[in-house]
Amino acid sequence: MKLKNFAMITEDKVTEIFCIADDFCKVFDAQMAKYTFKAERKRKYHRESRMSKAEIMVIMILFHSSGYRCLKHFYLEKVCKHMRHLFPEVVSYNRFVELEREIAIPLIVFIKKVLLGKCTGISFVDSTPLHVCRNQRIHIHKTFKGIAQRGKCSMGWFFGFKLHLICNEKGELLNFMITPGDVDDRKPLEYKAFVEFIYGKLVGDKGYIGKRLFERLFVDGIQLITKLKRNMKGALMSVSDKLLLRKRAIIETVNDELKNIAQVEHSRHRSFDNFVVNLLGGIAAYCYFPKKPSIRVQTVDISNDRQLTLF
Repeated sequence: MKLKNFAMITEDKVTEIFCIADDFCKVFDAQMAKYTFKAERKRKYHRESRMSKAEIMVIMILFHSSGYRCLKHFYLEKVCKHMRHLFPEVVSYNRFVELEREIAIPLIVFIKKVLLGKCTGISFVDSTPLHVCRNQRIHIHKTFKGIAQRGKCSMGWFFGFKLHLICNEKGELLNFMITPGDVDDRKPLEYKAFVEFIYGKLVGDKGYIGKRLFERLFVDGIQLITKLKRNMKGALMSVSDKLLLRKRAIIETVNDELKNIAQVEHSRHRSFDNFVVNLLGGIAAYCYFPKKPSIRVQTVDISNDRQLTLF
């Protein structure tokens, strides 16, 4: 593959990711066993899988960073043949698809606790649509019936979900949220858990304009910066804020890499659980990308006034 992020992860990196994921899964399983009620059974009807949760998580991360468009082809040709020395206890593809749903909760906790970046005082927020089918097939679509909803974005109407993202100037993801397609872009920012670790300046597009939202975030130490609509009166804005608005395209690039490289969006899903695992696998793969879109930010003190310089 020609794209830089399509390069296959080396074996040393695969081993490193597996060790981190395996250590996390051990702690996660111990905590789940501690707080989960188990009913007494005289007979165990289902035996445990030969593949561990960490192995399944690593395979999903490798798939979304490999450039393959089909999970079945990647699993049968790449994992079962060329990577058999790394995954000796592989199962059939149908069994692997069944095991995917078991890593949904561990994978989202793994991303939230291990892979996400840290806020630096400059953050960008945006949402991107996730189509689950073409608009002509909305009425006959069955997989996400009652879950996905119609929504509207800058590209028009769609049927599916929305992926809300917050990233810093280094291109690192700070948080994410999945909602139905008809949810307002400003709604996730009203949840404290979504902006819990965010501070400083938060840059968004015109869809985040709202007086109540601005005041609510300002109380929590977050300054929401957006462009103004044509019918709105002009407001004073510092030069640094104007520069940040011009650099807001960084999060658009993050969305583009998630969709076109990490493949978080396609219309071949057959269950909601595997849709979530596919999406989480793409987000985890992006966190391991060697190069992310970024901007250079330098703060200079001039006459006791802090000036922001972007490169």
